[in-house]
Amino acid sequence: MRTTGRHAKLVVSSDGAGIVGQAGGVLLTETLRATGLDRALSAGLERWRKPRAVHDPGKIVMDLAVMLALGGDCLSDIAILRAEPELFGPVPSDPTVSRLVTALAQASPQALRAIRKARSSARARAWELAGEHAPGTGGDLIPVDLDATIVLAHSEKEQAAPTWKRTFGFHPMTAFIDHGPSGTGEAAALDLRPGNAGSNTAEDHITTARAALQQIPSHLHKLVLVRTDSGGGTHGFIDWATRRRLKYSIGWGLTEDACEAILTLPEHVWQCAYDADRQPRPGAWVAELTGMLDLTGWPRGMRVIVRRERPHLGAQLRFTDIDGHRFTCFVTNTRCGQLADLELRHRRRARAEDRIRCAKDTGLRNLPLHAFAANRVWLELIALATDLTAWAQMLAFGDHPARRWEPKRLRLRVFSVAARLARGGRRLRLRLARHWPWADLTATAIGRMQMLPAP
Repeated sequence: MRTTGRHAKLVVSSDGAGIVGQAGGVLLTETLRATGLDRALSAGLERWRKPRAVHDPGKIVMDLAVMLALGGDCLSDIAILRAEPELFGPVPSDPTVSRLVTALAQASPQALRAIRKARSSARARAWELAGEHAPGTGGDLIPVDLDATIVLAHSEKEQAAPTWKRTFGFHPMTAFIDHGPSGTGEAAALDLRPGNAGSNTAEDHITTARAALQQIPSHLHKLVLVRTDSGGGTHGFIDWATRRRLKYSIGWGLTEDACEAILTLPEHVWQCAYDADRQPRPGAWVAELTGMLDLTGWPRGMRVIVRRERPHLGAQLRFTDIDGHRFTCFVTNTRCGQLADLELRHRRRARAEDRIRCAKDTGLRNLPLHAFAANRVWLELIALATDLTAWAQMLAFGDHPARRWEPKRLRLRVFSVAARLARGGRRLRLRLARHWPWADLTATAIGRMQMLPAP
């Protein structure tokens, strides 16, 4: 009988030479170069560079974004880049990083605008390089999903407050550009709010949606589809989206009039709903309520669509459930298309929950700084890291399943690969571990990114 245990005793020493960790992080630095984000950040943050400073503020912000993409969750985690200067270049000390973040926080509006402008120009470049893999290709809609989330605080940080879930912390509003089932998504806007901020505040939805639109090339605004849950179903937000001539699909709370109208719907008007694969779903139906409701005061062209389904086993019914069915409504200004397709399109808004989960794996789980303005800068760094990861997947992986991997899997399989640095022929060669199952995938992705020209 053969044993599977280790035969020899493992002797550990710290005298290895020419070995680097986080070798897959080169994919992120090459993405910075190909999209022009490195140059845009350096130019945008030049005003915060002191006369005799050694480190470029734009490079420091880039290093922080790469650190977050690799799994860091505080400013001092930039040490993982400082340990590999051959891969990531010169990285500043912790005090230098802290001073820059403080300076950017003190000039918060101007600094945030500079970073967002750099992100916007890099996004346009990334979508241009992506070709058919970019959002909006072929006239397809570009879903922008708005949702709020709770970030807990374990100390009395500035503007941390009790939340509606009886926790303590912050309640930021987020907007993500959805890449659809074939990809992940980009963080168009992350807006920090106190913990007691409302879930259905129209002004906050408008502010976040406006910031998200500024991240999308203007010639593609006609393809934007704004999706929210019922928190966005307010007069103020729907009126604003109508004035901007945006397409929308927004959750709508069940009112007493809506419940009465649902009860009067004849059975033959209910159409079979679709599942996630656009196949008929047993036990779920959709119908339109627009002509049965008094929509005075709401924008013209707004349609109200209701979904009826049998709750799954073990589900707890709510007081709004009628005859053992669960009902949900949403409104849209899309005039054509089957009701089942429109409802499925709206239901895919739930992918925003996946994007929020990925953002929390990229620094959003905890805000490490005390000042509110400094934590706003931290959210902008998270948006940079999220975009950087999404662009790397979109440009380097193509149709490979790695295009859909979430940050945890990317770090375990791609970013954390070990490698050896070899010098020869006036070149620096990065030799990935041959036995690593995803070494070829990583090498191919980096090579593909290196072939892309810088703007």
